[in-house]
Amino acid sequence: MAWVFLSLASVVEIIMAIALKYANGWTRLTPSLIGVGAAACSVLFLTLAMRSLPAGTAYAIWTGTGSVGVAVLGIYLFNDALSPLRLLCIALIIGGTIGLRLLDA
Repeated sequence: MAWVFLSLASVVEIIMAIALKYANGWTRLTPSLIGVGAAACSVLFLTLAMRSLPAGTAYAIWTGTGSVGVAVLGIYLFNDALSPLRLLCIALIIGGTIGLRLLDA
């Protein structure tokens, strides 16, 4: 169940970041409220996951998954830069996240 909670925490973390981008510096109420609510839910799910997962691994996977998700959605939704070096960095985050998971198996 811990991995389900961690997955939910990661997805909600991505929603939080995208919502805050749409909030435009807290000038738009609905995305701002979604962002704050998603942040609270994300931390709640992370806390539940950390009951049985190592803290370092859970946190690294949570931030890594969130970083990759936001980077990919930023490319798609906001026309963020897409370059081979950027893709390499995303791949390194994914590799590190997988490595941490395998080391805790």
